Amino acid sequence: MISKTRLVHSLAAAALIASGAAYADGFTLTSPDVAEGARMSEQQVFKGFGCDGGNVSPALAWRNPPAGTQSYAITMYDPDAPTGSGWWHWVVVNLPAQTLALPAGAGTAPGKLPEGARQIGTDFGAPGYGGPCPPVGHGTHRYVFTVYALKTPQLDLPANATAALAGYMMRANSLGAASLTATYSR
Repeated sequence: MISKTRLVHSLAAAALIASGAAYADGFTLTSPDVAEGARMSEQQVFKGFGCDGGNVSPALAWRNPPAGTQSYAITMYDPDAPTGSGWWHWVVVNLPAQTLALPAGAGTAPGKLPEGARQIGTDFGAPGYGGPCPPVGHGTHRYVFTVYALKTPQLDLPANATAALAGYMMRANSLGAASLTATYSR
């Protein structure tokens, strides 16, 4: 039986291969704050919409990016949100190629992102990290953190770019991707 994590990675690899991108088998994403398949802590939970968390983005680190990587992008996405299209919680683009980690709070505290990096508006209506806050009684939601290794030094996105447009551009310029999935419910 194939695990959900393996299935997500396999589907991501298939999508990248179909798009002409090379899948980087050794490309991995880890976090000291968020464990694969584990519940996210109250420190990462959104503050608002009835949630009272710390709304601090977790520390993330990645290794073994594909050859030719010129920049990175990071997303946090909830495919279980009751919207019909999921929920974008965090989108960061234009992370320089030498960046291999982000500290906790990079999505919410000024000055923690590398120079040149840009946060795109999320489904909360503003740029920056927005932690989990699923509807009460809606079951367990998955929160997928993905780092994309890109073949371009930056994504040229308009000032009002949506997370969906950024996602399209990430996938169109991806050399590989690595994901980590955590959960949360209330």
